[in-house]
Amino acid sequence: MAELAAKQEAIQPQREEGAAFYPSLDTLQGELERISPLVTLFKSVIDPVLVVATLYLLHPLFDVAFGSTELVLAALAFLLTMLVMDGSVLLVRSQGLMWWGLLRFVLGWCFVVATLSLIGYLASWHLYFYPPYLLAWALLAPATLLASHGLVQLLMGGGERVAKRKVAIVGANEAGLTLRDRIGANGYLNMEFVGFFDDRELTRLDAGRIKPGELLATLAGMAEVIQREGISHVYISLPMSSQPRVMSLLDSLQDSTVSIYFVPDYFVFDMIQGHVDNVAGIPVVCVCDSPFTGLKGVVKRAEDIVLTLAILALIWPLMLGTALAVKLTSPGPVIFRQKRYGMDGKSIVVYKFRSMTVMEDGDKVVQARQGDQRFTPIGGFLRKSSLDELPQFINVLEGKMSIVGPRPHANTHNEYYRKLIKGYMIRHKVRPGITGWAQVNGCRGETDTLDKMEKRIEFDLAYLRHWSLWMDLRIVLMTAYQTVKPKGNAY
Repeated sequence: MAELAAKQEAIQPQREEGAAFYPSLDTLQGELERISPLVTLFKSVIDPVLVVATLYLLHPLFDVAFGSTELVLAALAFLLTMLVMDGSVLLVRSQGLMWWGLLRFVLGWCFVVATLSLIGYLASWHLYFYPPYLLAWALLAPATLLASHGLVQLLMGGGERVAKRKVAIVGANEAGLTLRDRIGANGYLNMEFVGFFDDRELTRLDAGRIKPGELLATLAGMAEVIQREGISHVYISLPMSSQPRVMSLLDSLQDSTVSIYFVPDYFVFDMIQGHVDNVAGIPVVCVCDSPFTGLKGVVKRAEDIVLTLAILALIWPLMLGTALAVKLTSPGPVIFRQKRYGMDGKSIVVYKFRSMTVMEDGDKVVQARQGDQRFTPIGGFLRKSSLDELPQFINVLEGKMSIVGPRPHANTHNEYYRKLIKGYMIRHKVRPGITGWAQVNGCRGETDTLDKMEKRIEFDLAYLRHWSLWMDLRIVLMTAYQTVKPKGNAY
């Protein structure tokens, strides 16, 4: 069942049982960026230019010279806006997604300002900049972005006035049906779904999901229907085992101007960050990769550093008090060092406040249980509230961990479960985290059954598939809330 769930999730994010997957805005945003030139233009060019233009246009009002320091600030603001901001998601029609997009927009701009403020503090920019000038820019720039997106939405008339491309799908299978649903759910893809082409009888198809009139013709009559209906784009959703049929289909469409796309059979691949790439000009399909390659890796590392420094500035008294409490309530060291698998399965040392009277880190590690006699007087509270994890912020600054990522397991457990759970080691393609998607969805505490560990791994792999900066921020906020009101399954 776990294997089937993982494969289904590659096609369409599902709401996990008992928790879960918040509106698939990250998936929608990715589709918008890949398919809509307008959205890509806003994210990559218009938004960063507006941010820099606002900074430049304000300087005469405050009698500030726009010199080399301001140019450096403008360049950093341009880069951060391009990497972090995705206000273009406000172009979606759904009210629910629009409000969630607005929240993401505000959090994103706060992250940009916080990052620039940290850089400015370290570079002593406060000696050169006029504070009211920067404050005015920090308030006016996001308002300018929102106004520009609102204007575009008004001109587009909610997405209804833009000429839509007529599209058809070859193959009324699961992948094809899911693609149809995605096209229909988002008007800003500017696509009008016309129907399916399939050689099978309706009785062999999922008739309950195919609407009347959607089955246009067989593959033999496809060219005629495409010309008659004015279809401009065709998506081939046939199994990869059907290569002869695909080649025959391509031959039949050579005498037309239709654009042809191939939809991979996602049930063949348990895809993690799947994408199309090329090696020396040869196209290749990546089916498993880290989400933190290229600029995304830079964003992830910047997020870790900025959030860690901000959090440590707030919680250092709590860490000091916890360290004193550990020292005064039981003999032994304050910090417990554990060997864990880090990124790419390499060994790292993870720091924790000691919560037990023993320090097991060998070939056999017994998981903590409710009422465990090995707990120190405050050990149970530390583990339930996750306060024992606070020293791992040092691991984050060292670059060995992230704030958000799959939680590191004992090495002996890694070796045990990697033989039982498919895809278990894929979670080690990224740095382990202090908190994670599995933990905020209730997968904490003892994993005394295989089902519990499988569920945890499903969440970890979902995190790798759907990572975004906003997903990380949401997990951080959920973790903070659960630290104040901990659930009873962690001990």
